[in-house]
Amino acid sequence: MKDIENELEKSYEFMGDGEVSTDELIAWDNAKTYMEEKKTLELEVTGVVNKGVVADLEGLRAFIPASKLSLSRVDDLNEYLGKTVRVRVVTCDKENQKLVLSAREILREERDDERKKKIDAVEVGSVMTGKVDTIKEYGAFVDLGDGLSGLVHVSQIANKRVKHPADELKEGQEVTVKVTEKKNGKLSLSMKALLEPGNGDEEPREKIVLPKSENIGTSLGSILKNIKIG
Repeated sequence: MKDIENELEKSYEFMGDGEVSTDELIAWDNAKTYMEEKKTLELEVTGVVNKGVVADLEGLRAFIPASKLSLSRVDDLNEYLGKTVRVRVVTCDKENQKLVLSAREILREERDDERKKKIDAVEVGSVMTGKVDTIKEYGAFVDLGDGLSGLVHVSQIANKRVKHPADELKEGQEVTVKVTEKKNGKLSLSMKALLEPGNGDEEPREKIVLPKSENIGTSLGSILKNIKIG
């Protein structure tokens, strides 16, 4: 054990006026391992600093940026003071004494897992009601509530040809849609699938009138009459 501690001390370039203890050297190596393994740590927030908070990691002062504390904007960092947060090491620079933690990756993974479970519970063919969230050139994203959303492709808005989704829809509009596909954690929706054919939305088609059967026979007789067989 003593040999290992000596090697750690030799490999470390001391910075500043004071020497670094063996415990601190070991803590830095542990922090590096935690980062490589993407280990989730539960640490208490011990202070609030400019643009973030700090926590103690085995005696090391670690920084958690405000942008890495939550999936949404954090307005009051003091609300985290004294609380335990689940974080991962994202930067471990022993030479420059930089140790940065983040909770964002953990929260994002949990959000995505929860969303996947909700999508898996949705049946293809089910009819749902939601509100148009955003409109793009290729379609409209519909908020179905409970963290679910899906895309209505421009071709699935109406029976007629739609040049741009904004011609038929507006943000905030309530719509009824049918789930047509689940793929790669995404929902494909259709409004067109719920429309009755021939409801006036279809583009006009050229009307073709077929002759009556007796007229067809008469015309054929006229043609054969002029043919001579010798």
